[in-house]
Amino acid sequence: MRRVLFLCSQNRLRSPTAEQVFSSWPEVECTSAGLDSSALTPLDSDTVQWAQVIFVMERSHRNKLARKFKPWLNGKRVIVLGIPDDYGFMEPALVELLTDKVGPYLRVR
Repeated sequence: MRRVLFLCSQNRLRSPTAEQVFSSWPEVECTSAGLDSSALTPLDSDTVQWAQVIFVMERSHRNKLARKFKPWLNGKRVIVLGIPDDYGFMEPALVELLTDKVGPYLRVR
């Protein structure tokens, strides 16, 4: 089972969509959080430690993650998806983009 964390700023649109899309995939356990203190579910060190792979939506998220949680990132794979904050929750175009960009990393081998 791979433990996957999806991050965006507010944990309202992109990362919760990713969590919902990939939570039903085989051999994947996932959660989502936001990097801003005002996020619906703010990221904490326990969640970073739990994750084996971390997907961030934008490069700025990777930078913020590194600044705030550096001690817990040792050995973690952080992947920048390059998905801008232009989509609604579960918007079909976002689901398709996430599937195209994340899918290859999570497919059962």
